[in-house]
Amino acid sequence: MSTITSAARDSSVIAWRNLLNVGRTPGALVTGVVQPVIFVFLLAFVFGGSLGGAPYREFLIGGILAQTLTFNSSFTAVYLAKDLQLGLIDRFRSLPMSRVAVILGRTTSDLATGVISLAVTMVCGLIIGWRITEGPWSALLGILLLLLFGFAMSWIGAFIALTARSVEVAQSLGLIWLFPVTFLSGAFVSVDSLPGPLQAIASWNPVTAVATSVRELFGNVSPAGYTSGTGWAADNPMLYAVISCVAVIAIFSTIAVSQYRGISKR
Repeated sequence: MSTITSAARDSSVIAWRNLLNVGRTPGALVTGVVQPVIFVFLLAFVFGGSLGGAPYREFLIGGILAQTLTFNSSFTAVYLAKDLQLGLIDRFRSLPMSRVAVILGRTTSDLATGVISLAVTMVCGLIIGWRITEGPWSALLGILLLLLFGFAMSWIGAFIALTARSVEVAQSLGLIWLFPVTFLSGAFVSVDSLPGPLQAIASWNPVTAVATSVRELFGNVSPAGYTSGTGWAADNPMLYAVISCVAVIAIFSTIAVSQYRGISKR
């Protein structure tokens, strides 16, 4: 218990340090704020007319929310790589602190960016006519699921940063996987509209499960003919979304901490 308490305390200090840096350089939030605005209005009004009109705009927001938190993992990758490149991690390693604290503090503080991105996306959704039609507890559960998903994605960003160890490489690697993962899913289109093998991939894509779960929790009805795939994952999207998030956290946190300890030994 003392080890867990120490890790939690040290992580909170690192997280607070990261949040102070965000406050001092608010420009770092520009991408997290502008990106969801662009995608909401671009997909809603440029492509939305041919994809279902008003019903599609209601369907769209769940996918944008899942996409936004997936994209936010690039913040974790870039800023953790920046700390590595500037030598701050070397200073942290010289202190009597938990080895988990630096990474956990980074992923935890990035939840603040996720909350801001969610708020901006939801406001844009309200502007285009999206509404939450379920009760407050259901809506709260949807938001908590999104934050869990965002936390899981940030661990992938941490893994990328510790693999790249430079801002430029981390930025490139942090973006390469985002587009296929988010667009090869049921976030923006019906899974049935995809070619054969891609339907199976999209059906089991955690982004599809999160987007579908959020739509159900917010009471957003999909346009006629839109499906989230077939199989167990499509029939149990919320359970599959939670299992996927826990699995991603367990796998990538283990790898990231192992990588960090490997760096520390050099």
